[in-house]
Amino acid sequence: MASTMENLSALKKLALIGGLDGITRISSSEFANHIFSSTQTASRRLQSLEHAGYISRKVRPAGQHIKITSAGRQVLKEEYLEYREIFTPGSTPIELTGHVITGLGEGQYYTAIKGYHDQFVNKLGFEPYPGTLNIKLEQESIGCRTLLNIKDEITIKGFNSENRTFGGGRCYLVSLGNGTKGAIMIPDRTHYPDDIIEIISAKNLRDQLGLKDGSKITVVVE
Repeated sequence: MASTMENLSALKKLALIGGLDGITRISSSEFANHIFSSTQTASRRLQSLEHAGYISRKVRPAGQHIKITSAGRQVLKEEYLEYREIFTPGSTPIELTGHVITGLGEGQYYTAIKGYHDQFVNKLGFEPYPGTLNIKLEQESIGCRTLLNIKDEITIKGFNSENRTFGGGRCYLVSLGNGTKGAIMIPDRTHYPDDIIEIISAKNLRDQLGLKDGSKITVVVE
């Protein structure tokens, strides 16, 4: 099985010869020339990429029909953004797109707790509206969420109150359009899966942006 780096290198070569734009028709021997390997090695690379879900492949008598999947596109996008962050630090916005959903109702409770509320005011610079906007991310944005690790985070510390322990978390400032600001809040302990993010803001974001369940929205991490 090829290593992750070998897969990535082969995937980039497929993209460079047109794999992102549609179906690429290429034989293993032709692909071998692109990755400077034997035909057998090239064939194994393609099999490995297919097994990882990064390409779809149909073998024809005249060669193989190969297309980079949405998962493969996402891997390349993450690689691009990370390299761009290295060479032009701070200039790469992270855009997370998804659809508004109804949450579990915890946001209203937690934004009102003094230990959290005071930190939001002091560290984020705004009085939080009692509640959060919950967004279910589209597939391509789920992978981009990991790029938050290269952005500056605002730490929310855990604390004890009334014989109960409240966990900490981290926030990332965001823009939501029409000059509306807010912050992604990621608790250290959460009931939500990785494809859901919670946004806190000084505004009722549903009213401010005219949102309802199912509305599509893009959040830009500052």
